[in-house]
Amino acid sequence: MKIDVFNHILTQKFNEQRLKLAPPELSSILAARVKNIPALWDLDTRFKIMDMFEDYVQVLTLANPPLEVLAGPEDALELARIGNDEMAELVAKYPDRFVAAVASIPMNNVDGALKEMDRAINELGLKGVQIFSPMKGRALDHPDFLPVFEKIAEYDLPILLHPARNFRFADYPAEDESQVEIWHIFGWPYDTAAAMTRLVLWGIFDKYPNLKVITHHLGGLVPFTEGRILEGYNKLAKSQKGKSLLDRLEKHPHEYFRMFYADTVTNGSLAALECGVDFFGADQVVFATDHPFDSEGGSKYIRDTIRALSGLTASDEDKKKIYQENAKRLFKL
Repeated sequence: MKIDVFNHILTQKFNEQRLKLAPPELSSILAARVKNIPALWDLDTRFKIMDMFEDYVQVLTLANPPLEVLAGPEDALELARIGNDEMAELVAKYPDRFVAAVASIPMNNVDGALKEMDRAINELGLKGVQIFSPMKGRALDHPDFLPVFEKIAEYDLPILLHPARNFRFADYPAEDESQVEIWHIFGWPYDTAAAMTRLVLWGIFDKYPNLKVITHHLGGLVPFTEGRILEGYNKLAKSQKGKSLLDRLEKHPHEYFRMFYADTVTNGSLAALECGVDFFGADQVVFATDHPFDSEGGSKYIRDTIRALSGLTASDEDKKKIYQENAKRLFKL
């Protein structure tokens, strides 16, 4: 079985409500985008694509942008409730297609997020939460967000960490917007690495050793920059500032980076996949495709990810872990 743990969907009521609540400029962009990706919202199209691949099932997550970008605190909470209800209904109605779904929570309303997490997990049976970074320009290591990490650690279910930069994140200070798609092609892997670093230096894994965070796009820049992580923090440890910072941690930062989980979303790059699996280890990598946001209507990312995994220099046992066993354990399937 191939359990795709990081793909995206737009449910009907949720999409209608988010278009009403989003700022007009953003709403028009989202409406136009949805029309071009029918697999995102049309189940018949989605199922036809899924049927192209043997023993293929999905864990559902709502599509970007984050709730807190779409609406204020109370409306974002209502959006979360609508989306979570609809995803739970899909899992109940199509268990042979969708083996689980992950809850959306409003990070601009932490009290509401905690209550919705309880409801989504205990009443709806959802199997984790999706969180975006940065959170409207704020880092996830802000003390306001600590209760979210504490609660999900208590549930022993995963956080799915998704980057959230948009085109308004300029590439250079003298500019107003990102150019030539830099904001997501390179910005998203950076955002993931930055969020991971802030959580590591916050001591999140010392606070909650069983915390499980699945990083999108195979941990972003982290696997490729392993040597820089080691050497950079070795040098920092020799400075006065570094000693006060790193002495708070029980381990070298490099060890904490390897405690994250990562998905196989490399857009089909075998070299990147090899690098990531080598860094995190087969026990920490889960199969995911980013369906349906490819350039061919939804099947390309699934096909390319399976092709890359077939070429991976790993044992059949390790590939089985990546395809299904790790997901079963993490999501308690």
